[in-house]
Amino acid sequence: MSKILAIDYGTKKVGVAISDESRKIAFSLKTVLNSQIFPFLSELMSQETISTIVIGNPVKLNSNENKLSNDVNIFINKLNQKFSEIEILKFDERFTSVIAKKTILESGISKMKRRNKILVDKISATIILQDYISSLK
Repeated sequence: MSKILAIDYGTKKVGVAISDESRKIAFSLKTVLNSQIFPFLSELMSQETISTIVIGNPVKLNSNENKLSNDVNIFINKLNQKFSEIEILKFDERFTSVIAKKTILESGISKMKRRNKILVDKISATIILQDYISSLK
C-alpha cells in the first residue's frame, strides 16, 4: 500500500511527516528550508510510493483563511503541477503548533532543544498527518 505524506507549510521552513504503509501511524520525517522543499520532495518521491499529500490548512478559529492561506494555496498549485499523479488535500491545522510545543515540553527534551523551531515544524506535520489518518476511520 502507498504512504501518505503530510506537510506543515511555512514561508521559511516546511515540516514533513510520512505514514507507514498501512496508513495507521505518522512518523516525523524532517524540516526542510522552504527553498529546498521541491528538490527534497522529488528525491523522496523517487524512494517512496506516496499517493496522497496532506497540507496543513492554516485557518482562524472562525474557519476563515489567515494571512498564510494564500501562500499555502500557491504552494498547493505548484505541488499539483509537479506531482499531478498524487492526490493533494488540505487538512485543518488549527492548534498543531501549540500541541507540538506542548508535546515537546512534556517529552523531557532540554530547554535549548525545545527552542528549536525545526523540531516544532516536523512534529506539527506529524500531528497533522496523525489527525488526518484518524479522520479516515
